Amino acid sequence: MASIFSPTTARGSFAPVMATLAGLGLLIAALPVILIVLMSFSGDASLSFPPRSLSLQWYGSAVSVLWGDRSEGTMSAMNGLLTSLGVGLVTMCASVLVCVPLAYALVRSGGRAQRWIELLFTMPLVFPLVVLGVSYLLIAESLASSTGIELGYLRLIIPHITLALPLVLRNCVSAMGGIHPELEEAAKSLGASPLRAAWNVVVPLMKPGILAGFIFAFIISFNEFTVSFFMYTVDIRSLPIWMYSRTVSSLDPTTLAISTMIIALDVALIAWVDKIVGGKSSLF
Repeated sequence: MASIFSPTTARGSFAPVMATLAGLGLLIAALPVILIVLMSFSGDASLSFPPRSLSLQWYGSAVSVLWGDRSEGTMSAMNGLLTSLGVGLVTMCASVLVCVPLAYALVRSGGRAQRWIELLFTMPLVFPLVVLGVSYLLIAESLASSTGIELGYLRLIIPHITLALPLVLRNCVSAMGGIHPELEEAAKSLGASPLRAAWNVVVPLMKPGILAGFIFAFIISFNEFTVSFFMYTVDIRSLPIWMYSRTVSSLDPTTLAISTMIIALDVALIAWVDKIVGGKSSLF
């Protein structure tokens, strides 16, 4: 008798049902992105779905907003973009600098400590982002009121690093897990110090995981909104915060065009990660 878990039974094949469910799930996941991209090409004066005409007018408006008038001061889109880029670059560098030696120590030590430390670093993914935002806001405000120290851009950088660490660590641990200790021992037997053996042997072999961690950290930081909403100030606003302020009263189609640009950037970076992990590309 055929098993009920088999792709085929006496009543026929499960393949059409599985394909239908997979297609439905993919449609639900991709529907918001499809709608945003479609509406960003609307040629109507006001947004309506489906658009009655297609145009690039909102992309022209997006370019004008990003590169044109700076009369909005610290609330300008360009300042938000530069802030997001700067915070993203610092986040990805700091995350990788922390996770590479940590992944090395975890994999080489092994045992229960590795699992518990990995679990500890995964906690930011489990906590609601609102809780993290409130927590970091309390820390920043308490520090400012008690010591007079203003964190500045660290208000965004520190939470973004916290959110990026789990994925970066996971990539680095996976890359480190495929490196056999005998390779280091061979380098040491030829006269290399432990540090030089790690730098010249281990780090190059970890390259796919490190580069993937770089890109994932940047994507997480650049797109992050919830925690940034609690931490932004009048002078420090990321691009997602600017987009929210632009649409809080009424939906501005210009933000849809900017959103589509960000989606295209994310897709390109993720495709790049796939090639890096597959050994078909490199960061430089």
